Amino acid sequence: MRFADGPSVHCDVRIEADVPQVWELVTDIRLPARLSPELQRVAWLDGADRPLVGARFEGYNHHPQLGDWRTVSQVVELDEQRVFAWAVTDADGRYGEPTLDPAQSMASWKYELRAEGEGTRLRQSVLIGPGRSGVTLALDRWPDREEEILAFRMKELRAGMEATLHGIKTLAEESG
Repeated sequence: MRFADGPSVHCDVRIEADVPQVWELVTDIRLPARLSPELQRVAWLDGADRPLVGARFEGYNHHPQLGDWRTVSQVVELDEQRVFAWAVTDADGRYGEPTLDPAQSMASWKYELRAEGEGTRLRQSVLIGPGRSGVTLALDRWPDREEEILAFRMKELRAGMEATLHGIKTLAEESG
């Protein structure tokens, strides 16, 4: 695995709840902060209060090796009850030049939903880069350990996604 190849990971879960119910949960940007080991809190920016293409929100994160940092994300894809995707940018320049350009995102995240019988198949995915991030800082410091660094980060992200997806599953099935 190489950074230049756009490392990515995804996880799926089957939820015994209908798509509209799951959609309400995945488009609540504050919910992952209750479920994720890294994301601490989230808030809409610019007067937005729901996902619309172009809407922005800030996230506050914590990682044992990287400490605390803020990101600004922009909704880049929204297909009602099917796809919700956003690009995470380094607005404060923690990892390089400050940017709000989704084309230079630290990462791009996506939820995809589809009906499966009477339930919902929910997939969460992330693509790292192409912009600078904690991953690129580690790669700058230890370029000879690129595969190891990326494998470690993908494992962390997968664990976070699994926790988030199982939390969404529990909430959807308990309220359904």
